[in-house]
Amino acid sequence: MLPESNEDWIEQLLKLSDEEPKMTEKQTKILHAAIEIFAEKGYAAASTSEIAQKAGVAEGTIFRHYKTKKDLLLSIVLPIMAKLVAPFVLRNFTPVLEAKYTRYEDFLRSLIRNRLEFARQHLPMIKILMQEIPFHPDLQEQFKTEVMNEVLTRIKKVIVFFQQEGQIIPLPAATVVRLTASVIIGFLITRFLLVPEQEWDEEEEAETCIRFIMHGLATR
Repeated sequence: MLPESNEDWIEQLLKLSDEEPKMTEKQTKILHAAIEIFAEKGYAAASTSEIAQKAGVAEGTIFRHYKTKKDLLLSIVLPIMAKLVAPFVLRNFTPVLEAKYTRYEDFLRSLIRNRLEFARQHLPMIKILMQEIPFHPDLQEQFKTEVMNEVLTRIKKVIVFFQQEGQIIPLPAATVVRLTASVIIGFLITRFLLVPEQEWDEEEEAETCIRFIMHGLATR
């Protein structure tokens, strides 16, 4: 089963706009099952028979609604995910980006803790996004436009502030974002996707990331 938070988010996925047809109960079950299996195995390794079994429907039911497995992915999961990808990724992130900090490392600490909790609660959805975004240009564009631009704009403001305060060396803000993100995203990917079975002291790892970033960016 997906965590409760993911169940809540799936319910949001099902609240389609008025001009789009509402899903039947069987389509809803198929969506739930597809998200779980796509997240667990990836699109290529998933089978419609597995999805049907988990959804509690006959495999033929899937093909009555969606001609192929690809059609299932493109017609249900990705379009709806694309529609809500920005609020999903930015969920609970805005307070971190808008809060006032006295030190850049305090901002980093808040950022890492926030994204650790987000990843812990929404791992199945994150897996699907990471697996499928590289192969679907429309979803890539949606992600860049509605997520990356929003996040980058806000983080650049934070960086410029701390550069003006003399805490960060005067590199281009985009470069500071890239260097910071490389460390933090690398930590999150390793923690949740590459070696999740490892014994993790998240607080210590977070502090190590912060020290590493600040060693390269601090003005003194």
